[in-house]
Amino acid sequence: MSAVYKREMRAYFTSPLGYAVLAILFAFSGFLFYSYNLSAGDTSLVGVFDTLFIITLLIVLPVLSMRLFSDEKRQRTDQALLTAPVSLTGIALGKFLAALTVFAAGISITLIYGVVIAFKVSPDWSVFFGNYVGLLMLGGLIIAIGLFISSFTESQFVSAIATFAVSFMLMMVDDLTSIFTSNTFVVEAVSFLSVYQRYYNFTVGSIHYADVVFFLSMQALFIFLTVRSLDRKRWS
Repeated sequence: MSAVYKREMRAYFTSPLGYAVLAILFAFSGFLFYSYNLSAGDTSLVGVFDTLFIITLLIVLPVLSMRLFSDEKRQRTDQALLTAPVSLTGIALGKFLAALTVFAAGISITLIYGVVIAFKVSPDWSVFFGNYVGLLMLGGLIIAIGLFISSFTESQFVSAIATFAVSFMLMMVDDLTSIFTSNTFVVEAVSFLSVYQRYYNFTVGSIHYADVVFFLSMQALFIFLTVRSLDRKRWS
């Protein structure tokens, strides 16, 4: 797994993709910090994190995960990777962790914003770290979904669009409760599967064990599905 992880990290930063993702996150978060905090004199970073939620969900994460397996297929290196002395789980985890590391590095800029605000007033660190952990959990889920999707196509564009579509549906799934208000089963199912509702708990500084388990288990599910997809291709 470590060999795949190192290989992926090198791939991100020997191509423009890794730098582009970091630049997008740094530029957007910097602009938001200036607009919501420095210019307005607000000491809360909630506005920054709320907007980053949309940007990362719909732009950054689909772009970050689009190349994970699609690029291997395009360059015809997928068979060499699948026959390497590395388990399929190690391959999937190595790629997943590399993408998550790049994303974590991108949103870590918010830690500097928290320190800047701390020079003026003591921020609500529980809310701050709750938002940070929430973004990290959300990022892990979308990366795992993108990893799974990219294992089916050699087109990075198709992989990015499909991941964007899934991300958008996850963001809008709560609207189903207003459509099926009379159907208790649907309402309860949506409430259980709602990514936004679970993410929202983090944004108010409330890190629940159930929410953490939900995100981690969903990440594990899509990594498992990716391994099954790779296993099918290995023997096809």
